[in-house]
Amino acid sequence: MPSLDGAVVLVTGANGGIGTHFVHEALARGAAKVYATARKPRTWTDERIVPLTLDVTDAASIRSAVEAAPDVTVLINNAGASVSSPGILTHTDEEIRRNVETNFLGPLFVARAFAPVLSAKDEAMIIDIHSALSWYAVAGIYSATKAALWSATNSLRLELAPAGVHVVGVHVAYVDTAMAAHATDPKLDPAVLVRTVLDAAEAGAYEVLADETSAQLKAGLSAPLEAVYPQLVGTRS
Repeated sequence: MPSLDGAVVLVTGANGGIGTHFVHEALARGAAKVYATARKPRTWTDERIVPLTLDVTDAASIRSAVEAAPDVTVLINNAGASVSSPGILTHTDEEIRRNVETNFLGPLFVARAFAPVLSAKDEAMIIDIHSALSWYAVAGIYSATKAALWSATNSLRLELAPAGVHVVGVHVAYVDTAMAAHATDPKLDPAVLVRTVLDAAEAGAYEVLADETSAQLKAGLSAPLEAVYPQLVGTRS
């Protein structure tokens, strides 16, 4: 089974609420080192934490991170972006491109860049943070990018399995972080999310449904579209 004990972990988006918990929880589970990456890395007081500059939307930045962290055994693709309002037609080109580049292309390119490094290690692992909205299109471009990442994670899992790299996909609804500050629905404690994810990953799970919303949406994928999206009923003459 994959294990965090003795692992060298790289966390993208480590400055945020979820990312910070991944850094600390990985160390609590025995990780030897954690690369805490961000566009502008913060200062950490633990010598086992290595701040590292990484912009997941920049190819040169990704290459530099791979060169700086050749000992990584666990990659946690946590960095993400959201939009201020739902919809897919109302956003500017810039907003759409930013979401695609940060939420889909970024983690895909980071995983691709680190794949040779991870494939050469024992008990290597990739953890991709998706969303419950991967399966529910009400968030427009955000939903679209997370659905694309879900599909890419499934492909990565198949391609990397022969090399022994374990790939985990995580689905969760609202988490109590700055990104979800606008939401009034119930929010999961980020510490609970991270423990749930790492428990599942170390148990060998391929997919984590971190809350009831995610479980319900996954179960509803086989339902007729009119059941998933009741707003469609009566829209055709």
